[in-house]
Amino acid sequence: MADKIERALISVTDKSGIVDFAKELQNLGIEIVSTGGTARVLREGGVNVVDISELTGFPEILEGRVKTLHPKVHGGILFKRDNPEHIETIKKHGIKPIDLVVVNLYAFAKVVESGADLDTAIENIDIGGPTLIRASAKNFKYVTVVVDPADYSTVLEEIKKYGNTTLETRFKLAKKVFELTSNYDRMIAEYLAKVTL
Repeated sequence: MADKIERALISVTDKSGIVDFAKELQNLGIEIVSTGGTARVLREGGVNVVDISELTGFPEILEGRVKTLHPKVHGGILFKRDNPEHIETIKKHGIKPIDLVVVNLYAFAKVVESGADLDTAIENIDIGGPTLIRASAKNFKYVTVVVDPADYSTVLEEIKKYGNTTLETRFKLAKKVFELTSNYDRMIAEYLAKVTL
């Protein structure tokens, strides 16, 4: 069993159930780090939130295009918890572990279906989200990644029971990520294939 989950990064487009989920995590002593609109919704719901800019020491920039693309985020996700060199590196650079990543992607399909123009569609291509969930899924041995609100209850149940999720659950959730990102990129490619400039 991996170490106890201590810190979660939450950044979701689909906010259904997220406040209740985050409150449960907070009640379990897990620190919540969040971004933009998600942080606002969580605070309004009574959750204590650390802004991503506080974690990174760098503000969200370019109208939110760059928020989580930072070594203090990805180092916190990707380091191997049983590798002494990795542990030494994160300590040297003041990188805090991120053990749970809860992210769902910009609703590109809905935007396109609404008849949006190309510029609007482009702005709704998620960059940080896929990067976060792919990094987390790659490091499933240590990190839990949740992309579907339907998985909140399973994750909470296991954290309450074990202090973390099981390796089996982390692997299942990781496979879900790569299926999601594969479909997401295919959807964008198919949309762009129909566009002429």
